[in-house]
Amino acid sequence: MLCERCQQKPASVHFTQIVNNQKTELNLCPDCARELEGQWNFSLPKFFASLLNYEPGLGLEVAGVPTRCSECGLTFTQFQQGGFLGCPECYHAFAARLDPLLRRLHGSTQHRGKVPRRAGGNLRIQREIDRLRRELQELVAQEAFERAAEVRDRIRQLEAQLER
Repeated sequence: MLCERCQQKPASVHFTQIVNNQKTELNLCPDCARELEGQWNFSLPKFFASLLNYEPGLGLEVAGVPTRCSECGLTFTQFQQGGFLGCPECYHAFAARLDPLLRRLHGSTQHRGKVPRRAGGNLRIQREIDRLRRELQELVAQEAFERAAEVRDRIRQLEAQLER
């Protein structure tokens, strides 16, 4: 999907605003989003700060957690102020601080969003196996053994499909 403003770059910022039950959606490239940021009554750093109950100037210290990423040098304070991590290693360096934030944002630290059909075949199968295992446990607890055997067989089929 192209940016709705410049019509040249891919849209990677998706802005949804709901005012008086009127929904407005805008799909922008990062450059156009930065240009329009001042017009919105929204700031990513303030949003993250509110989720962390963070006030600028106060440190959020967690014992034993580094204050700086060893790979890119980004500090957690810089992340709080800017809302962006510097590199993939930041996720590991700040995990103890990011987990509560991700849990508060998404309700979990595991990705549960949509998976592209072309690229997510194995992930989709694994999720189905996980769902069937939960169903199997419920069926066994209910002593519905015939249905449980069918679910068990389906799990085995999917596991064989994953191995291929």
